[in-house]
Amino acid sequence: MTSRSQIKLLSAVLISVGVGLTLYKFFFLHFPLMPGSVRTVWSVEAKITFDAEGGAIEANLALPGDQHSFEILDETFASSGYDFSIESNNNQRRAIWKSETQDGEQNLYYNLQITNNEHAAIPADITAPSRPTTAAAWLPAEREAALGIIETAKARSGPDRPIIQELLAMIGAETPSEDVHLLLSSADSPSKAALAIHLLAELGIYAHLIRGVKLENRAHNNPPIELVEIYESGNWITYDPRTGEKGLPESFFIWQRGGPSLLDLTGGSKSKIRFSSLSNVIPAKNVALKLAREETVALVDFNIYSLPVEKQTVFKSLLLVPIGALVVVMFRILVGVRTSGTFMPVLIALAFIQTTLLTGIGILLVLVASGLWVRSYFSKMDLHMVSRIGAVLIIVVVLMAGFSVLSHKLGWDEALNMTFFPMVILAWTIERMSITWEEEGPREVAIQGGGSLLVAVCAYFAMTNKLVEHLTFNFPELLLGVLGLILLLGQYTGFRLLELHRFRHMDT
Repeated sequence: MTSRSQIKLLSAVLISVGVGLTLYKFFFLHFPLMPGSVRTVWSVEAKITFDAEGGAIEANLALPGDQHSFEILDETFASSGYDFSIESNNNQRRAIWKSETQDGEQNLYYNLQITNNEHAAIPADITAPSRPTTAAAWLPAEREAALGIIETAKARSGPDRPIIQELLAMIGAETPSEDVHLLLSSADSPSKAALAIHLLAELGIYAHLIRGVKLENRAHNNPPIELVEIYESGNWITYDPRTGEKGLPESFFIWQRGGPSLLDLTGGSKSKIRFSSLSNVIPAKNVALKLAREETVALVDFNIYSLPVEKQTVFKSLLLVPIGALVVVMFRILVGVRTSGTFMPVLIALAFIQTTLLTGIGILLVLVASGLWVRSYFSKMDLHMVSRIGAVLIIVVVLMAGFSVLSHKLGWDEALNMTFFPMVILAWTIERMSITWEEEGPREVAIQGGGSLLVAVCAYFAMTNKLVEHLTFNFPELLLGVLGLILLLGQYTGFRLLELHRFRHMDT
């Protein structure tokens, strides 16, 4: 395999790996490709209140699990004076608070943070039912009322209005029939959703309760909402028993699907559970990082995000250097711009980022002009090159210190960042430009100096682009693609852009 073929293969591998890892982080880890992307995070609090009877207390609360539309980011429990544990039973997590003795009004809290996540897997607990819904134990009068409701629903139903919707419409009516009123006011006092499930069981239709929360900003002390999920034609279909509408309401968070109860209490009375919700808008990257860390994704766990924040800030600037290098390679190989030093423009661009562009250009011109004047004076003294460069370096440092003090006195704070200019590189550049002046004249110095400034300015704009900053820091894998592009450009043997004018008279 020839060297050109090896470079092409290596470049293809680097670009493929870089782009592939980036797409993986975007599609599977949900890192945002665009800067400023945000996601809504909901804080939902469940507050349990009850009166303790002076003895042992045990409160048992069903906890939400993974679901299709939302992802749980974090959960916390507040239970002063209680022993706390979490148990799992039939894929249902339940929080258990226990205490040997409590008296008076008690408050227990459970708080979780959730965010929309349409890519989450559908939980396994909504597969086909393994056993029929248990029928209710009706009293004789209640059974007669239930059968009457069912017969009426059958009579009113038709091809355009199935019996299920008719039955739910009767239960949810603002003015219910006498039979519905009798069942809702029975000793057990079932909710409309529970009554719908009992009646559907009489028809042999599989159904269970869904308890959840309507996500609203600044909602306070709302009771749980109960829906009915019915197994129809091989799918679970959700209905609102209050309105008969099909489908989950918008922004509805499922707290419990099926299960015997939402809250069980032993040793207390007058138990009540209420929900509050609050929305916050946070950067999408923070959400993706939290989810990835909880799943222990190696691509994130062994990444820049694992470093301290101070070190991350340093690498945020360093990761921009390859972008500046790509700009330099393009200008030198494709355009043909001559610069003083190969990658001096990249270092100058980094300094411009700290000082702002116009301020940085002014400082650079003053330093280089002053350095050239000092260098021309030292050249008449027959000094060794090392001593000469050392002297120029000291002069550059003194000038920078003097400019900093003067700018501070004048209130020109941007110039205080001139310490970011690479002093040693500046001193060596001044030496090279002086030699070029002596050997090739001031025109070549102007060409190389102007080319360096032009490339530095272009690199500055590329490195300060918000999208570039976002991609290099959050998707550093893309730098492998940048490396592949630079390797490909290294094999370019065609005309440079500035050479087209030189060969304009050649016959094509």
